[in-house]
Amino acid sequence: MRIILFTGKGGVGKTTVAASTALKCAQEGKKTLIISTDPAHSLSDALSLKLGPEPQEIADNLFAQEFDVYYSMQKHWDNMRNLMNTIFRWRGVKNVVAEELSVLPGMEEASAFLWLEKYYQEGEYDVIVIDSAPTGETLTLLSLPQVAKSWMTKAFNSKNIAVKTVTKGVKFFTGVPLDKGLEELDELFNKLEKIQEVFLNPEIASIRIVTNPERMVIKEARRAYTYLQLYGYNVDGVVINRILPEKNVGSAFKYYVESQKEYIEEIEETFQPLPILKVQHQGREVFGLEQLSKIGNSVYADHTASEVLYLDKPFEIFENSKGYFFKTKLPFAKEGDIELNKFGDELVINLGNRRRSLILPRFANFLKLGEYRFKDSYLVVALEK
Repeated sequence: MRIILFTGKGGVGKTTVAASTALKCAQEGKKTLIISTDPAHSLSDALSLKLGPEPQEIADNLFAQEFDVYYSMQKHWDNMRNLMNTIFRWRGVKNVVAEELSVLPGMEEASAFLWLEKYYQEGEYDVIVIDSAPTGETLTLLSLPQVAKSWMTKAFNSKNIAVKTVTKGVKFFTGVPLDKGLEELDELFNKLEKIQEVFLNPEIASIRIVTNPERMVIKEARRAYTYLQLYGYNVDGVVINRILPEKNVGSAFKYYVESQKEYIEEIEETFQPLPILKVQHQGREVFGLEQLSKIGNSVYADHTASEVLYLDKPFEIFENSKGYFFKTKLPFAKEGDIELNKFGDELVINLGNRRRSLILPRFANFLKLGEYRFKDSYLVVALEK
C-alpha cells in the first residue's frame, strides 16, 4: 500500500491537488481512496459530489470519504465514549455537555489515524491519498500517537491508584462497568502507535507540501518541511500551485507574474533535492472530475502519481569512542533556534514553538548530553559515556 498525505497553508489549494492526485492514481489502475481529515471538508466541493463518513465509489478505481468524529466514535469506540460520558456525568456534568466532552481532545485527528490503521490491516486499497487540514493541524495529527501514548501511560496505567479509585467509584454509584471502555482505550492507543510506524516507513508513506509562489506561503512551507523532518516523516515532493502564465496577462497582474518567477526559483533552490511539481493557474474555479483529471495529467506528466518521488533518512545514530552521536536533518532551522534537553533515555528538541521528544535506546539513560552542532541542515548531538 502507498499512503500520500498533502499538507500546506490554508487556501493554497491542497484539496484540489490531493483530489487530482487520487484521480490520477485511479486512472493508472490503482484502487485508490481519497479521504479528508480537514474539519472544513472541502473535498466534496472539489469533487462536486456529496460524500459521507464511509468510503463510496465515485469513479473507476476511485473511492472517497470524509471523516466524522461522532460517527467514528459511535461505530468503533462506543465503549470508550460511554466510559468518558459516564465519568463526566458522575462528576455532575449535564448529559448534553457530557456527550460533547466524551470526545477527547485530538479525537478528530485520532479517528483519522484509526480508519487508516483499519484500511492498512485490511489491504483493500492500493493507494490512500489524504487531504489533510492546514499545516498546524497536520503536525498535530502526525505527532498525536506519540503524545497520546505518553498520556495513556500516565493517566490510565493499570497501577494508577487514582484511576482505580475513580472507576470503582463510578461503578459503585452508577452500576456501569468500565473495564471494556479502558480496554478499548488501551487498544485505541496501541493502534495509533502501529499506524505511526507505518507513516514513518518512507517506502509506504510520503508527505507532499503544497505551496503558492508567494512570500508568506513559502515561509509556511519551509516551516512545515522543518517540523515534518523533526518528527521523522519523509517529504518526497513540493507542489507549486496556481502559477500564472507569463504571456497574455493583464497589466494588473504584471508585477505578480514577475515576482512569482523569483519565488519559484527560490522554491527550487531552497527545497532541493526534492522534486518540484507545478500546477498552472486554471483561470477559473476547479471542481469536478474532468477538471481534476486535466491537473493530474499535467502535474504527473513525468512521474507516476503513486511512486515515491524522493527518499531521505532524517535520523541516524552512530557510535564513536566516547559514546554515540545522534544526527537529524532540520532544514531551514538556525542554530540559535535550537534548544536541547535530556531526561533519562528521552531527548527533547525544542525548535521555535515546537517540541519533539525522542525515546532513545535504553542504554542512553546512562549517557550524558554532550556538545551539539548544526551544520548543512543537520543537527549532530553527542551522547557521552
